[in-house]
Amino acid sequence: MVNKMKIIAACGVMGLSIASFSAAVTAYDGTNCDAPGDCWQPKPGFPEKIEGTKYDPKHSKEELGKQQKAIQAMERRNAKRAEHFKKTGEWVYDISKLE
Repeated sequence: MVNKMKIIAACGVMGLSIASFSAAVTAYDGTNCDAPGDCWQPKPGFPEKIEGTKYDPKHSKEELGKQQKAIQAMERRNAKRAEHFKKTGEWVYDISKLE
């Protein structure tokens, strides 16, 4: 009898929590959205144009080029590995062992 009451009480609490959660989710009507799912709005004081403000990340060309250099180096290493694999049938990760 006591176990039944505990189960009923637990189910009631779960039901109320699910109902309150679903009510909170459906409460937003999306009136300020530019498009469905596009409801981001800047906080007060956030500039319309970011360039030249404190929010501008100011990336240097050298910093942006680092990723491209790393990708090119990776492609060169992979080409050496692939060439070695075609010749020998053995895949070697450490390219210093290839020379």
